[in-house]
Amino acid sequence: MKFECSAQEMMIGLVNATRALGARPAMQILEGVLVKTGENEIFLTCTDGSLGIRTRVKATIHQPGSVVLPGKLMTEIVRKLPEGVVSFQMNEKMVVVIKCCQSRSTITGISSTDFPEMKDLLSTHGLHLPQKRLKEMISKVVFAIAVQESRQALTGCLVEITSTELRLVGLDGFRLALQRLHDQFVLPEGKDMVTAIVPGHVMSEMSRIMSDEEEMVTFHLDGTHLMALIGNTTLVTTLLAGEYINYRQILPAAWLTRVTVKKQDLQDAIERASLMAKEGKNNLIRMNASNDRLRITSMSELGDVLEELDIHLEGEDIDIAFNARYISDVIKNVDDECCTLSMNTNVSPCVVCPVEGDEYLYLVLPVRVYN
Repeated sequence: MKFECSAQEMMIGLVNATRALGARPAMQILEGVLVKTGENEIFLTCTDGSLGIRTRVKATIHQPGSVVLPGKLMTEIVRKLPEGVVSFQMNEKMVVVIKCCQSRSTITGISSTDFPEMKDLLSTHGLHLPQKRLKEMISKVVFAIAVQESRQALTGCLVEITSTELRLVGLDGFRLALQRLHDQFVLPEGKDMVTAIVPGHVMSEMSRIMSDEEEMVTFHLDGTHLMALIGNTTLVTTLLAGEYINYRQILPAAWLTRVTVKKQDLQDAIERASLMAKEGKNNLIRMNASNDRLRITSMSELGDVLEELDIHLEGEDIDIAFNARYISDVIKNVDDECCTLSMNTNVSPCVVCPVEGDEYLYLVLPVRVYN
């Protein structure tokens, strides 16, 4: 095997491919990156068994071949190379010589014979989604996905696609994040909705691969796997099995109290109150809404904080408490100048949504507090 390519493009390809490397691989070969030549390009592939990522890099091929090289070491070697053309040449003992300008390194690889094949779903229906908006949606949902949960489905992001809407949902038992995109989507014949539960960490890695360009991402689904085509990169992941919680039943149909407030003012006040809340035993902040004023308080053995904000209050007064981190995470993910907090009682969920429209919705469970 012998080829030449841009060191910078090789670096980008390795960074994307090695996102699939597991922390504790079950087999030695899963620690590696498969380097395989194609026609005027090379393919870099990594997998942890359930997630596989393959990316293409333009190259001048002098001699075809393939080899599995240590993924992390290979990435670090290429990362330190100067800009320019890098050449890779492998001998019969699978020792690869890497040259770039005045730099030369050798790295020993292993046979690619036992490297797992990536599942190919290209024969299934393709769903085309706007890359930039999807990346934004993922970033505003992943914080609410459970990390460790006895119900495995909650460690994933629910993806729902109809002919007119894309929904992403994250839910961890304490808060819910819902992002909506109204657009036109062509579904497989005979289906009115496509659903999938994608592992949360895979959604995070997928968004990091995506760019901010106005291009499309293509999803292929077969019921057990998702293939995502993102520019020069192909990602294939196993979907999570099981039923996702019926989140629609959790969303309150009406409200008794509605607070409209400037988002940045609310975020700043919560962050200041959180400093004292962290010193307390329960990390709590309390909110009292009355007479178009919102009073936010927190206390610990070291002191207390009081913040007051101007708001527009509709309905009844309320006194409610939240875990400081949970409510802070939600408010940080609101981009609008103003948002609304809709509540019924001090022990029922608080819904955070835009003043107009339904682009996003967040739900936070309050904490029961005894005076």
